[in-house]
Amino acid sequence: MRVHLINPSALAFGVGVITPRWLYVLAAATPEQYGDPIITDETLDPWDPTTVSAGDVVGIGIHTGNAVDGYRIGKVVRERGAYVVYGGIHATLYPDEAMSLGQAHAIVKGDGDLVWAQVIADCVRDAPLPMYDGGKVEGADFKPARWSLIPPGKYMWASVQTVRGCPKHCSFCSVWKTDGQRPRQRTVDAVIGEIVDLRRRGFRFIALADDNFYPVTLDDLAKAGRRADKSRLEELKAMRAERFELMEALAELPDDMVFFTQITMEAAEDPDFLAAMKKGNIKGALVGVEAVTPEGLKDVYKDFNYSGEQLVDRLRAFRHNGVHVLGSFIFGLPSDRPETFELTAKLAERSGITFAQFVMLTPFPGTVDFAAWEKSMESDPTRIEGIPLTRHWLIPRGKQPKVYVPHPIMSADDIRARTQGVWDQFYSWRSVWARAHCVESLKSRVAFMLISKLYRQMYANTGIATDSARINRSATWARLIAKPLQKIFTGKPMPDLQVPRGLSSELPAGV
Repeated sequence: MRVHLINPSALAFGVGVITPRWLYVLAAATPEQYGDPIITDETLDPWDPTTVSAGDVVGIGIHTGNAVDGYRIGKVVRERGAYVVYGGIHATLYPDEAMSLGQAHAIVKGDGDLVWAQVIADCVRDAPLPMYDGGKVEGADFKPARWSLIPPGKYMWASVQTVRGCPKHCSFCSVWKTDGQRPRQRTVDAVIGEIVDLRRRGFRFIALADDNFYPVTLDDLAKAGRRADKSRLEELKAMRAERFELMEALAELPDDMVFFTQITMEAAEDPDFLAAMKKGNIKGALVGVEAVTPEGLKDVYKDFNYSGEQLVDRLRAFRHNGVHVLGSFIFGLPSDRPETFELTAKLAERSGITFAQFVMLTPFPGTVDFAAWEKSMESDPTRIEGIPLTRHWLIPRGKQPKVYVPHPIMSADDIRARTQGVWDQFYSWRSVWARAHCVESLKSRVAFMLISKLYRQMYANTGIATDSARINRSATWARLIAKPLQKIFTGKPMPDLQVPRGLSSELPAGV
């Protein structure tokens, strides 16, 4: 009996930007008696069905975007006589769908860190339960990823998680629904131990794959301070202190290391936190800007953000502290107008952000937006290939609409075309070269231009384009660009690197 872990994908690029962390976390959660799991990431290469034999246990992680690809694999696995187990956000939200369409033997809801071993054991004795609830694992119980199994030369960035959960409640996001609003932080020792393991293997660039790296804002502290009961204030102070302790520890690691994370705009108002990020070599952050107008921010329940010139000032505050911003914007909001697209493009350029992504409003399961949209569609009989729009992820590729929520004044084609236009404008050669001056050496500027073009090919042309030929061309270009970039991002292995003094010297199991 062998254990398999598969990350499904419709497109393979040969080289990945960021490691799919869950594969290696569940590898660490697999008991030694079952041997090393066979790991397949289809964003690198397609899965080979002949690797699976009768009686094997196959774990398939799915989110809404790759659910159909996961079901494709599950059907073949079942035909080969192996056990099919689904986990991930989509399986947590739609376990019955994974059972019926993916022919699952079992579904794991929530975190798999602790429950995965029991799932395997039950399959081995031919008695898997149809449902396992992994719950929300506490930070001290997070499994460190087993990076000894990673294929060499296949990823540019590694990923380490420091916290799960986000206290916000953005209408387009499912994280606070699935991971909870109570942040669960890992210990500093565990995080640094895993990062040291990765640097020993040659990884210099690490994504801190967190739901929200800034779980305690200054406003949170002020509100808690006004309460008569100070227990909540002390709890928040302790969480904040742990964040600073972690960043101090990151600063003790080799100078060639670069960290990237995900954070809310509110951090721009916290100079001490930004200074600590700079000291800890956290040089990049995905910031959910979403909208550049007050009306747009209200549309997505994110009125704690700023708009207009105040927004420009906050985004520049990150850059002033050495943090490059990947700004995320949403188009197709009810308050959007044709001029919103050009306004957004110009603001993105003026604010000094280094990278940007422009996504079209899509109602994803588990979000407030989806619930409202699904209810509004109860009387709509529209089906594509017999599938209702409210199950849009099941519609065959090439026939899926790009915009699902009717807009009061713009057509779906208009929104898609204007969104593509903003991508084209922001990632034109001229604009990319102008932003490339954020790095000093010519080699770094060339790398910057290549990664910018790769990002556009992977996340814009393959996601927004309706022309299958353009999608295939983009995938081909992405494969060509990704290979040399992987070599640029990789550093020389440092097998003798030690954990900074004052921290535990314990490294993850299996290294």
